[in-house]
Amino acid sequence: MNTRGLLDQLLKSGQDLLQQKSGSSSPGGLGGLLGGIAGGASGGKGGGDLGTLLKGAGGGALAAGALGLLLGNKSARKLGGKALTYGGLAALGVIAYKAYGNWQAQQQGTAQPRVEPQTVDRLPAPQAELHSQAILKALVAAAKADGHVDAKERQLIEEQIGALANDPELLRWLDAELNKPLDPGEVARAATTPEMAAEMYIASVLMVDEEHFMERAYLEELARQLKLDPSLKAELEAQVRQELVVS
Repeated sequence: MNTRGLLDQLLKSGQDLLQQKSGSSSPGGLGGLLGGIAGGASGGKGGGDLGTLLKGAGGGALAAGALGLLLGNKSARKLGGKALTYGGLAALGVIAYKAYGNWQAQQQGTAQPRVEPQTVDRLPAPQAELHSQAILKALVAAAKADGHVDAKERQLIEEQIGALANDPELLRWLDAELNKPLDPGEVARAATTPEMAAEMYIASVLMVDEEHFMERAYLEELARQLKLDPSLKAELEAQVRQELVVS
């Protein structure tokens, strides 16, 4: 599967569309754009169907539509950080690297030796692909934490990602992830390194609305299942907050 390529497209998806939408009266940032796309897909205000909204707009719009559906309107409007808009998967790795490095520095004087974090942006392709699968798994699970991804939206997500990926194996995997019951423990088991756990948690924090009880409860349980040190968890959340712009 080429999960890495798909995830990078999803995370970079807002760049061209934001440039096209500059000067628009719609809510600012990638979040405002994706919120509008998701709203249109679900028949919300300002709607039309997703195909009409994205017709002729190319792969970036397809990726934005899929990500917008995963996010849902409420969460999508919170996203405006440069990491998601411009940096794609590498930028997510940079956030994890900085947070993990800061946390390690805080641990100096303990028995733990400091090592260079091996985040997704610093890995050869085969290892980066494993990280990407874990991150996408975390994104999909976090999107389901408030129960908003219904059968119609799952179909639309699969259609949009299918048009992007042209990868039957990846589509079968995505279908299974979208349809399985939400289980933070099962999600956490995908993390085979501390850095992967950090990246998965960052992706999840970016997806959820922390003011929503169900989503916050999911996030707390995921952190517990990932066995994140409380100080590392706090540092990861702090780095994410620097990348969020509330529209």
